[in-house]
Amino acid sequence: MSCKLLNRKKTRRNRAMRVRKRLRGTASKPRLSVTKSLRHIGVQIIDDELGVTLVSFSTFSKEAKGHKKSKEGARFVGEKIAELAKKKNISTVVFDRGRFKYHGLIAELADAARENGLKF
Repeated sequence: MSCKLLNRKKTRRNRAMRVRKRLRGTASKPRLSVTKSLRHIGVQIIDDELGVTLVSFSTFSKEAKGHKKSKEGARFVGEKIAELAKKKNISTVVFDRGRFKYHGLIAELADAARENGLKF
């Protein structure tokens, strides 16, 4: 790999760690982690004490057929993760945006989750 690609990977990893070092998910207040790829957006609710994913959903799921990485897709994923969290009796989470800025798709997903009952 070229030096430029290695530096980009290192910078992205460092940015994510800068955000995550302050966040910790517990059983009472798990971590809501957001991931974006070129075509999809995904969310996991994680209990870091046990190292277990409690709930997950993405546009890659069968239920999200027709939704891709767009504002509508992010809103759908936010609504769905809030609905799944309610079924698991999770009402409060710690929001982990990872290496992504809090705007655009990430903000849309967070707003949709808040509107549907998740508190963070």
